[in-house]
Amino acid sequence: MAGTIEVLVPGGQANPGPPLGPELGPTPVDVQAVVQEINDQTEAFDGTEVPVTVEYEDDGSFEIDVGVPPTAALVKDEAGFETGSGEPQEDFVADLSIDQVKKIAEQKKPDLLAYDTKNAAKEVVGTCASMGVTIEGDDAREFKEKVDDGEYDDVLAEA
Repeated sequence: MAGTIEVLVPGGQANPGPPLGPELGPTPVDVQAVVQEINDQTEAFDGTEVPVTVEYEDDGSFEIDVGVPPTAALVKDEAGFETGSGEPQEDFVADLSIDQVKKIAEQKKPDLLAYDTKNAAKEVVGTCASMGVTIEGDDAREFKEKVDDGEYDDVLAEA
């Protein structure tokens, strides 16, 4: 009866109710233990919908694989807005700091093609450009040029 369950849960706020409870109920796993582990692994995404895969065995053992929310969702949560701009090159909806961009880049890095934080940050900046989000007051494309020129190397250095 081993199986796999895939659900979207709010980071750090999963509970035994839907969508998790009804999926886990008929399985041999301890639902509360699964919920607790999901919350422990997703607390960094506080409230953002996170894809989670639970693989379980007949003996009640389980493994949890936590995905990463889309970059756009992380940008919206970090900047505190609901929808991006309809005209992203002209109408800006929010501004992020370099530290916020770095935080998002570090969260997304496992899912990105980038080898380091600097290049991961540039991928995040690309998403910001299409959403109408500025970084440090600059248009995202201008900001990317500054990153390319090494202006933020000290902030974006590997930890």
